[in-house]
Amino acid sequence: QLGDNIKNAVRNAANKTVDITFSAVPETYEEFVSLPEAKMETPFETAAMTVLAFCVYPKDRELSVKMLNYLRGPRPMSGMDINFIRDRFMDGKDYVPRSYFDGATPENNYLPSEPYTITVSSNPYSYQNEGYATLYVTSGGADSPRSIQLRKAKDGKWYLWEQLILA
Repeated sequence: QLGDNIKNAVRNAANKTVDITFSAVPETYEEFVSLPEAKMETPFETAAMTVLAFCVYPKDRELSVKMLNYLRGPRPMSGMDINFIRDRFMDGKDYVPRSYFDGATPENNYLPSEPYTITVSSNPYSYQNEGYATLYVTSGGADSPRSIQLRKAKDGKWYLWEQLILA
């Protein structure tokens, strides 16, 4: 009985859902880095900021890459990473990052409700590797949540390590 109670407590602690809300999609780098979530104190904040940075891409590729590199911290994107992102946006797929905002569905052409809310969640396997977190964001156009992996650095910030949200 006690062992089951402990297992359930650990499982419930790992099943966490956080809604992070933004009043607007930033239009400048300064606006982006001045958001409270840009402190990257939790992996949930960095995951939500990742979605926000991708939302900028259709309007300003260079700015989006600069935002993503901020989130990556000491590990900027390679040319291959940048080409991968560019390829994901080909064929008019600019709606994909918007699909992670609450209320954005295929039926409304992925137009989210305002303010913009991103739901980020963890599960019992999110913290299997020390110093890393694998969190999940839900898309209005996908059957299952997509993962974002984050790494906690020596400075205490959670940096973007890998993302599978453009699949």
